[in-house]
Amino acid sequence: MTHRFDPRAGASMRPRGFTLIEILIVVAVVAILAGIAYPSYQRYTQNALRTDAQAGLINAAAELERCYAQFYSYDNGCAIADTSPDGHYAIERTLGNTNENTPDYDGGFLLTATTDKNDGCSDPLTLNALGEREPERCW
Repeated sequence: MTHRFDPRAGASMRPRGFTLIEILIVVAVVAILAGIAYPSYQRYTQNALRTDAQAGLINAAAELERCYAQFYSYDNGCAIADTSPDGHYAIERTLGNTNENTPDYDGGFLLTATTDKNDGCSDPLTLNALGEREPERCW
């Protein structure tokens, strides 16, 4: 006995797959979700990058304070790391003013972390011997 295909017997002749409208809707939804998620991801990566600079500055300040405790000077040949822990920032030390009676008093040193990457801050991060951190919005 042979079986014949009968379209009236409940079987559908409609081709299976997605229509162009369905695919366009899915693409639009994915684009909207990506548009919402990408700025959050970008802020997350910028914060992570700045955390590297902050760690480098704090480590360098601690090393300078250990040097000061031993030699009573920030300028006694004490070495600090010239890069942040992950290497994204260059750290520079500038000897500062230790005279409290002058307007540019900074406690004795100024550390500056700079990078060429986009960390969300237009200015370099700085930390001085008094613990003052600039720019405040980036700390």
